[in-house]
Amino acid sequence: MADLETFDNPSPERAYMIESVTHEFTCVCPVTGQPDFASLRIRYVPAKACVELKSLKLFLWGFRDEGHFHEDVTNRILDTLVGACSPTWMEVRGEFNTRGGIATTITARHGKAPAELDGIERAPF
Repeated sequence: MADLETFDNPSPERAYMIESVTHEFTCVCPVTGQPDFASLRIRYVPAKACVELKSLKLFLWGFRDEGHFHEDVTNRILDTLVGACSPTWMEVRGEFNTRGGIATTITARHGKAPAELDGIERAPF
């Protein structure tokens, strides 16, 4: 799996939100071996470091051939990202496509969002 790269937060004195979205996340069901597809939204308030996007893309591609339950892969992505950049707050949301008639959404969070960001709305997927 690719290593995540970071860079210094250019505005560490300000609380602001970074949001990255992909509609092309894939992994494999650990039970059936069938592919799972998801839209993945990563939102975070950086502290000292931000995640470099090309390394994020390569990191996410690393899950394509691995078997993971939706709950596991969402939390694993969050844990790895938090370990790489130590954000003030982070949310990883996976909206997994329908399989067997059931669509699943997993949301995992770390930390507490600063009060000044309480009014920020999420853009639709």
